[in-house]
Amino acid sequence: MSDRPGLSYAAAGVDIDAAHQAMKGVAALVRSTATPDTLSELGSFGGLYRVPRDARQPVLVASTDGVGTKLKVAFSTGRHGTVGEDLVNHCVNDILVQGARPLFFLDYVGVGRLEPGVVEELVSGVARGCRNNRCALLGGETAEMPDMYQPGEYDLAGTIVGIVEEDRVLDGKAIRGGDAIVALASTGLHTNGYSLARRIVFDRLGLGADSPFPGEDASVADVLLRVHKSYLQSLYPLVDAGRVRGLAHITGGGLVDNVPRILPEGLDARFDRSSWQVPNLFRVLQREGGVEEREMYRAFNMGVGMVAVVAADEADAVVREMSAAGEQAWIAGEIVPGAGKVVLS
Repeated sequence: MSDRPGLSYAAAGVDIDAAHQAMKGVAALVRSTATPDTLSELGSFGGLYRVPRDARQPVLVASTDGVGTKLKVAFSTGRHGTVGEDLVNHCVNDILVQGARPLFFLDYVGVGRLEPGVVEELVSGVARGCRNNRCALLGGETAEMPDMYQPGEYDLAGTIVGIVEEDRVLDGKAIRGGDAIVALASTGLHTNGYSLARRIVFDRLGLGADSPFPGEDASVADVLLRVHKSYLQSLYPLVDAGRVRGLAHITGGGLVDNVPRILPEGLDARFDRSSWQVPNLFRVLQREGGVEEREMYRAFNMGVGMVAVVAADEADAVVREMSAAGEQAWIAGEIVPGAGKVVLS
């Protein structure tokens, strides 16, 4: 038997008692998202969720994502309460484009060392996103892993499961030449392009988190941490009514790479760039970073968070309904013969 002091998990950097304490604050947040079909409580080895009884031919739609280097902004500012909401809304939009509404969500937080209040703040954002999108936070995992993360840093990811009737799946096959493209405004960078944006803002411009953002009545932190918008509440009624022929969530790759994912063979999406004013945030990034125009439309959403393809004779009505639902929406282009590309004119 060695005469050296015995080791413990806590001495190795994992404090189980602290983890249990953190979970006490999380339990109420999780319960606040429960829906009538939630069958399990926090602490189960797996989450239980009933397939809604009114479903006729249910198809489950699943997606997994993270928040990316937007987390770096949260680390530097100590503001952790919105990135969880970003995560949920991003995932909600990713399944909405296939016609699905969310059922439940699972989150994953990986940290080097649990810090008091941080996990609760993260999960509060996740829970808020779930409540706003009417889906249950069914469970998740918080993993404390010493030496995997720098002090004060963490990773955040999530998985969403939603449902759509088989005959209502959106896959773009209904899109026809002459259809109209309706754009819905973003709230900022959403959760994409942060590696480039941070390089421009913090390195090129030399700004700090509390510095005024050029051309904005807000700080750098306020602008960069604006919440990724969910389009579920405004768009789902149109989707459910069969009035949308295709949807594209404008994430990494921008308009250039995301819209072609829904285009049938032989068709292009032609955007009229004069139909909207690119927000100040993106103009500053382009000017100060010396970023080429085409690169801007691949790295960033350029003010467009979601694209809906609808019949041309429906477009004006759709814009009016989106505006009534609180969206900034406009006719941004049309579907034309082509080779499956985005044309920016």
